[in-house]
Amino acid sequence: MTELPARSAAAGKARIPVPELLMALGVAALGVLTLLGATTITVPLSANVVGPRVFPYAVGTALVGAGVAVVVALVHGRLGQPEGGEDLDLTARADWSTVGKILAGFVAHILLVDRLGWALAGALLFAVIAWALGASWWKATIIGVVLGLVIQAAFVSGLGVTLPAGLLDRVDLLNG
Repeated sequence: MTELPARSAAAGKARIPVPELLMALGVAALGVLTLLGATTITVPLSANVVGPRVFPYAVGTALVGAGVAVVVALVHGRLGQPEGGEDLDLTARADWSTVGKILAGFVAHILLVDRLGWALAGALLFAVIAWALGASWWKATIIGVVLGLVIQAAFVSGLGVTLPAGLLDRVDLLNG
């Protein structure tokens, strides 16, 4: 949270920092959406006292509680401490090029996961994000492919969770 004067000299009223207020309201809204989404989960007849809705209800309640607590604190003039650290340059502008590359990687992953398969789309996502953050593109690609294949094999063979195999559909180890 940013540090702002608790009182406005002109108005004599407490100033509520809008970005912090919007973030707190966003957290509370996310909690409400989580609670609403949890109500749509079907509970099997074999469920015990702890069913599939318990964890989403707990997370949703915690999100709503945290968001409301921050809003109440802001209304009462309690502001967060400014971000600090010896390796941070608080005057530096955002690197929108890096943000754009990472966003493009996520969009590509979403569009290609069914066609390429999870392992290859995950490798592409890893490579793009690592490259955007300064890694060598070819090292990031090799590491991404290895990680994607290992994770796909672990999920399919070890856990029995089916992930889209895409181009690797004929590889038994990667196709559940």
